[in-house]
Amino acid sequence: MTAVDSRPVDTNSAGAGHRPLGSRVMGFIALTKPRIIELLLMTTIPVMFLAAQGVPDLWLVFATCFGGYLSAGGANSLNMYLDRDIDALMHRTSNRPLVTGMVSPAEALVFGISLAVVSTLWFGLLVNWLSAALALGALLFYVVVYTMLLKRRTSQNIVWGGIAGCMPVLIGWSSVTDSLSWGAVVLFLVIFFWTPPHYWPLSMKVKEDYARVGVPMLPVIAANTVVARQIVVYSWVMVAVSLTLWPLGYVGWFYTSVAAAAGIWWLWEAHALQSRARAGVTGAALKEMRLFHWSITYVSLVFLAVAIDPFVG
Repeated sequence: MTAVDSRPVDTNSAGAGHRPLGSRVMGFIALTKPRIIELLLMTTIPVMFLAAQGVPDLWLVFATCFGGYLSAGGANSLNMYLDRDIDALMHRTSNRPLVTGMVSPAEALVFGISLAVVSTLWFGLLVNWLSAALALGALLFYVVVYTMLLKRRTSQNIVWGGIAGCMPVLIGWSSVTDSLSWGAVVLFLVIFFWTPPHYWPLSMKVKEDYARVGVPMLPVIAANTVVARQIVVYSWVMVAVSLTLWPLGYVGWFYTSVAAAAGIWWLWEAHALQSRARAGVTGAALKEMRLFHWSITYVSLVFLAVAIDPFVG
């Protein structure tokens, strides 16, 4: 595994005189990783419907989602600040604002910390302090535990680092009830077991990038057959956990039917990827991104069913 290039990253290549306001604003927005936050909100809002067993207060939905955007945006900004050295060397991250110089490291650091403070106060004052504590905990876990401690040290980085991505489920539930329940824990675990088989196919696709900067993502240090086997194991556990909401009494036939059907399709794709890996297929023919794209569809369908179930279950 190659070491990270120790040469300083030129984060001022754009120059102060070549950073128009509109581009600067877009640079700060890019620091928050809006596409990832879309996925976080996709899991937050449906859980609020389930917790309320109907339509939650719409102001509360807005306050929770906006606070979640601020908190996740702060975490993502600090992640980019800490990872700016390897981002400059990876093809998939070479256009990030700290790499291009559109935003300076100092600006990103202040921006991230400011979002962390504002989001915590927003949650505490306008939602509840339990949700504030969960949001702050998720931010600190992502920045300190995942980015600073795990990412560059262990192939299990995405497994445990994914805990931060599970927290919106708990935040959504707590925002409505000011408490937690087994239903929230189950959905937390669905996202926990979903994260590795969601991200590992993408890591298989771009493993040369990770190898170049010395980040030991599982596909970098293990054969495709090993990665595919792990994907299948996590997939089976994820689907099984998703179906426990029914015997626990939190959902009815609608959610259970959707989760079962989507889970069967997921397992089909996971086993198909494993079969191709075992056959020694490599390159584009491995089709690892099929499972990555399906994983986003899967979580969208399951959590949409979470929101609809109180009305038809």
